[in-house]
Amino acid sequence: MLSAYNIIAKKRDGLELSEEEIKWFINGLISGDIGNYQMTALLMAIYLNGFNTKETAALTDAMLYSGETLSFNVTGVVDKHSTGGIGDKTSFILAPIAQACGVYVPMIAGRGLGHTGGTVDKIESIEGFKTSLSLKEFQKMLEDHGLVLIGQTGEIAPADKIIYGLRDVTATIDSIPLITASIMSKKLAEGAQGIVMDIKVGNGAFMKSKSQAKKLAKSIRQTGLRFDRNMMTVLSDMNQPLGDAVGNSLEIIESIETLKGKGPKDLTDLSLHLAGGMIYLAGKAKTHTAGIRKAKEVLKSGAALQSFKEMIERQGGNPAVVEDYSLLPQASHHHVVAAPRSGFITKIEATRIGLHCVSLGGGRKKAEDKIDFGVGFSFHKKVGQKVKEGEPILTIHHNENQRDLALKISDEMLSKDIKIGRQKPAKIPNLIYETETSWSQK
Repeated sequence: MLSAYNIIAKKRDGLELSEEEIKWFINGLISGDIGNYQMTALLMAIYLNGFNTKETAALTDAMLYSGETLSFNVTGVVDKHSTGGIGDKTSFILAPIAQACGVYVPMIAGRGLGHTGGTVDKIESIEGFKTSLSLKEFQKMLEDHGLVLIGQTGEIAPADKIIYGLRDVTATIDSIPLITASIMSKKLAEGAQGIVMDIKVGNGAFMKSKSQAKKLAKSIRQTGLRFDRNMMTVLSDMNQPLGDAVGNSLEIIESIETLKGKGPKDLTDLSLHLAGGMIYLAGKAKTHTAGIRKAKEVLKSGAALQSFKEMIERQGGNPAVVEDYSLLPQASHHHVVAAPRSGFITKIEATRIGLHCVSLGGGRKKAEDKIDFGVGFSFHKKVGQKVKEGEPILTIHHNENQRDLALKISDEMLSKDIKIGRQKPAKIPNLIYETETSWSQK
């Protein structure tokens, strides 16, 4: 007879759990028969003793079917997921690019909490943009138009919401099987036939080392294949903010500029790489390189910008923001942070930049906090670039009542967060470390 005690004890002792045991436990969590304290005990046992590929797939499966699942009456449905970083706004660029190439892109995105911004918060900088569609509306909009972006819903993988909340307060976040099951249960429930996973690596990322990120990438690919999904994992750098803008409406403006072909090189290159992967997984290109080539074509032609504009209009926003940025929320004041000496930018602590944005009101300290869409930072220099004494490094966008806070942030950035050295760094991290593709046998 199955019991929570025996299952917890079995994993505590390092033994393999059966698919039946894992499913029974998760079903009990959803029904209320398993208490949070019992789930926490199992999470710690998993954290300490691990899960093999089979167990990870069984946990993913149980979490996936704990709520509603979607399927679409079209082919070529590919989604992208990022493990999160500072200034990571690629979704707004790659999704319209992929859609303009014939890919169906379902995006169920999250809000920001902690030092990383949320895709939903950023798009809601556009007044009227509706992210709270029903799953039925979401499905119809995707099938009719090929691109839709909504917020996370309790109907999708509700077990993950409970488990993630427990992991967050019990020091069990940093577990590759648990991360894999959390990500993949939601993505599989969304109905994507292929998934491109952007795994961030560096001081502003959850994964600090490439070896750790590689293990997660392998686990995600293996799990995806067990569910007959085409998978691509990309390891990309997060040792400094991506692009030049950090902050909700500032990132929307930079995304639009990138769709106009005028974006920063790092943001443009990564967006094209990921979009090319989506086009390839959807069968719209014979190779990843060919997918990137197609992505560049629709970016250059303006088709991707038009796709983004049409999505805004469909979901209740004002498409005029694409040409008139004054329609977006903007901070009332600007403070320029100047270089205290000449040299080269050798380091930018991305996590601390994210936390500074939160302190200005651009993110949340608690889930119920309101967002100030206009505040944030515009970087004028990145790692490896030369700077002269008195030259602007970045601009802080703040409001009238935040003058003292802006000065404090400026001082902290220059003393702790941004390093200036006499010599150019010997090695500047690559933007993209590696890309791996795995194809389903179906």
